[in-house]
Amino acid sequence: MSESSAEAVAAVASAGAWRRATGLAGAAIGVVAAGAAAGVAIERLTVGRGIRQKARLALDSAGPYGALRGMPGKAVSDDGTELYYEVDDVEPEGGSAPRRRRLFGRKAPAPVTVVFSHGYCLSQDSWHFQRAALRGVVRTVHWDQRSHGRSARGAAQVRDGVPVDIEQLGGDLKAVIDAAVPEGPMVLVGHSMGGMTVMALADQFPELIRERVVAVALVGTSSGRLGEVNFGLPVAGVNAVRRVLPGVLKALGQRAELVEKGRRATADLFAGIIKRYSFASRDVDPAVARFAERMIEATPIDVVAEYYPAFADHDKTEALVHFADLPVLVLAGVKDLVTPSEHSEAIADLLPDAELVLVPDAGHLVMLEHPEVVTDRLADLLTRAGAVPAGATVGGYGSSTAQPG
Repeated sequence: MSESSAEAVAAVASAGAWRRATGLAGAAIGVVAAGAAAGVAIERLTVGRGIRQKARLALDSAGPYGALRGMPGKAVSDDGTELYYEVDDVEPEGGSAPRRRRLFGRKAPAPVTVVFSHGYCLSQDSWHFQRAALRGVVRTVHWDQRSHGRSARGAAQVRDGVPVDIEQLGGDLKAVIDAAVPEGPMVLVGHSMGGMTVMALADQFPELIRERVVAVALVGTSSGRLGEVNFGLPVAGVNAVRRVLPGVLKALGQRAELVEKGRRATADLFAGIIKRYSFASRDVDPAVARFAERMIEATPIDVVAEYYPAFADHDKTEALVHFADLPVLVLAGVKDLVTPSEHSEAIADLLPDAELVLVPDAGHLVMLEHPEVVTDRLADLLTRAGAVPAGATVGGYGSSTAQPG
């Protein structure tokens, strides 16, 4: 038996031991991982662990993704959770010194601010390409949802054991707006759970939408009925997942230290799962894929567990009415297995004046997989909303496609 073959067998045995230690986890993860396992097994037989580890380190050090930083700030939610955000301001004309602008003896109106909300198990860095393209063109705010990225763990969850719900996230977004955008018009942009957060904000604070929001972008998200998503699995598989996964995640969240060790031991398998459910293209830049993997890996298993039940309860269909009179972009990847494009089509059906963009050969992380499409449509939305001048140049940044060597 070759060294790589022996390693593959040992890895399977190690994973089996971990699965036995975590009870039903093996069954649920085995069902979800079925589509990724074959490719991972082949990779294990042909590429040694040391080489794989070196490749990851090389991608981590070479990739610029997630390196953009802005002016940091903290907002405090109603339960005391500290929420981290960053602001990218438009550099004044003629240098970095602040300009004094007067209009009939009064200050000029506050500029439009674009507020980006990220998805489940991600961070503000998931908007890397769009952030880079918009720098210097429009004021932007990027924030980390509670228990994600640089934000603190949810105080209500840690202190009181209160389950996370989407309504709470809407309140968190309001706290960030109060701190980072206390005045002036806004464009709200949300991906996946971030889009649900935007809907929850509208549900709770319709007057804010009416008085200050000038446009909305909903990317790869859903207004409800997420309990019906099959994740690309056969009927028997998805039924098994729906039946056992909530309990499994709860059990895993209570044994976080053991599970995190298991995640490290089976890193290749999890990388395959992450790639399958993040991207649809075959030629995604390995550095981009690794970047997504790092963000998801950084989300502790107990955070994954405490958020999961909130999606089955999410229903903000009625809140969409608050966007009816606004320019709205609804965009999704046609091959999204997490929030299928049919959910975006359902949103667009309720907002007939919205622009619906379905991106072929794109998965859930469409803003990383096809950033040029997302940035182009977002730039057009900002122009229509008057957030940027019609003649402004919003450039691309980098590429998500692997380049020939």
